[in-house]
Amino acid sequence: MATANVAPIDGRREPLREEYVWTPDRRTHNFESSPTRVCTMSMRNLAATLALAALPQLAAAQSTNATPAPAAAPAATAAPAPVANPVSTAFRADAASVGKNLTAAADDMPADRYGFKPTPAQMSFADIMVHLAQGNDLLCSKIGGVAAPTRTKVDAKATKEALVARLKETFAFCDQALASLDDSKLGDQMQLFGPKMRTRAEAVIITTGDWADHYSQVAIYMRLNNLLPPTAKKAM
Repeated sequence: MATANVAPIDGRREPLREEYVWTPDRRTHNFESSPTRVCTMSMRNLAATLALAALPQLAAAQSTNATPAPAAAPAATAAPAPVANPVSTAFRADAASVGKNLTAAADDMPADRYGFKPTPAQMSFADIMVHLAQGNDLLCSKIGGVAAPTRTKVDAKATKEALVARLKETFAFCDQALASLDDSKLGDQMQLFGPKMRTRAEAVIITTGDWADHYSQVAIYMRLNNLLPPTAKKAM
């Protein structure tokens, strides 16, 4: 049986409160609610609304603070194609480079210093030019498998102009003789100095070393005469 709401003696009705009715077999709810109940429900609705409104901001914050996904790996770069005849190609490039530097040194050395030698036992600058020219004809003809040209003799007593011209002629011959060289011929044997047989590959190594040796020698001679060697000028 329901419990009635009783008005107070002063005539003001007491605010209704939520009541429950008990019966033998069930518990029923009184659908009248007090202002206190309404206020509580309104606060809950407001809190739920605010929570729903904040969800997008919370999601955005979580997205911002989340660990970034790893960057995609760069596409693999295709390896460059291998060079055909790498040894022969490198030797031709060295011949062109050394020839340029040695002939430039011969041009830069004053004519009156071609007889210079650091000590009496050493070669003069002119001697080095003659030696290089003779070596170019011999070594490049052997390596290239072609006959060396027949030339008029030019010795260390020749003029600077004659010595420089001869050196340039022999490096030009090397360029021609080495043009058709390929790596398949590096194992071929030949007589280079005396009766001993040497492979073409060994002749290539000897020639490269000889050029480097004499360029360093020429560079020292130039330094001793207060001149910069060609390769030192490039670094300035």
